[in-house]
Amino acid sequence: MTVSIPLVVLLGAVVFIAWRYLGLRLWQAITCLLFGFFLAATVVAPDIRRAVSAVLSWLTSS
Repeated sequence: MTVSIPLVVLLGAVVFIAWRYLGLRLWQAITCLLFGFFLAATVVAPDIRRAVSAVLSWLTSS
């Protein structure tokens, strides 16, 4: 997927904004980070990657 780095930066910015302005606590942000890290190591990761890629290609083709 060619948009992985910008997508990571965008999601990181969303987490930072949620932490800074919406009251997301540090332990909640760490929990989200660990969930994503461990989810990437499961057998579901390729399906999630394909779904995100399909949604992004649908959004950019419109």
